[in-house]
Amino acid sequence: MYRPYSSSLADSRPFLDAQSLIQNLVQDFVTNFNIRNYDQVAMLFAQDGVLMVPHHDPAYGPKNVERLLRQVGDSGYEDLRLETVRVECSGDLAMEVGGYTVGIHQPDGTVRAERGKYLKVWRRLGVWLIVADCWSSNLPPAR
Repeated sequence: MYRPYSSSLADSRPFLDAQSLIQNLVQDFVTNFNIRNYDQVAMLFAQDGVLMVPHHDPAYGPKNVERLLRQVGDSGYEDLRLETVRVECSGDLAMEVGGYTVGIHQPDGTVRAERGKYLKVWRRLGVWLIVADCWSSNLPPAR
């Protein structure tokens, strides 16, 4: 008679699909950015991954991504929120489209709310890693 294998070590959950895995990684991105663990955020990038943010040169590779994220955080960005709108997969590549909100500390002590959109490209290299990430604001330029 057949008896299914059961063990406390066995993971009975089904494998997560790419969209669920990417959404979990996005939450890791947000959590680590908000607690200023920029090195952990940078570990989500492939060795040839690029981060492109407004008003900065692109950052290539995890070390440069970490430096850029630290600059962004040190300039007052906090309380990041990302909302994935769509994930499309084809083989080992995935495209993620979403929206963001973030608070930006101003020199006068106030916090300006910013909202915008983002696009990430992920590649499965054993695990899903970011190969390109860029965002842009929906708000008019500050004067």
